[in-house]
Amino acid sequence: MRQPPALPNQPGPPFNAPAARRLRAALGMGPEHVAYDLRASYGLPYVTPDLVIAWERGTANPSSPELTALAGVLWCSPAELIGRPRTLREHRISRGLAPEDVARGVGLELLAYLRMEEDGEWRGTERQTTALAGLLDLDLPDFVTVTGREAKLADLLRSAVTTRWQAYVRPVGKIVPLDRGVLEATLQQLHQDYQGQMVATLSWGGGSGDAGDNGRDFLDRIVEHFWSTVGRSTPQQF
Repeated sequence: MRQPPALPNQPGPPFNAPAARRLRAALGMGPEHVAYDLRASYGLPYVTPDLVIAWERGTANPSSPELTALAGVLWCSPAELIGRPRTLREHRISRGLAPEDVARGVGLELLAYLRMEEDGEWRGTERQTTALAGLLDLDLPDFVTVTGREAKLADLLRSAVTTRWQAYVRPVGKIVPLDRGVLEATLQQLHQDYQGQMVATLSWGGGSGDAGDNGRDFLDRIVEHFWSTVGRSTPQQF
């Protein structure tokens, strides 16, 4: 089935180049065969074998329409050609959904949804947020990232581990819908880990410079530490 022509300069999702190469080889196709099918069947006249090779080497990324067409040529789902999605658009594409599908599924006007996708900031109601998580099958870490709340979460967590963690249970809970007891235990553990690391580094005679480097590394990866600690207490499902 012929698809609408795609523009090569349209941004695309993170591309899984090794998967594309592996799928093509499994079909016994060469880059020239893939390029021909993309030109003949999907209306992409500019695609050459060299471009296909560039995609597979990771030196170029296909746009969203190009990736969808490539999935058709390789007889796979778009999700199989996408690296771990992070943005709302990338999650939508990985599920093979059109913007209209998501807008209708969560109860939004199409233009309103597209603005949120473009801004990278989710502004839906609680009901719409729940519908979005179900439609895109988001776990909690993905949900926080997709809705543009990860930076705010990181700021709160850094303050929690460097000051009084108790003051940040409620603010963090507004971003991450977890049981209060789980949040309290997680923030307390992170606070202890950070403070303990700083004290231990100084006690080993490393000096304030080493302590500062270790502390900065911990704070830079604070969201990763948060989800790891939460995961030991409860499944991270929205």
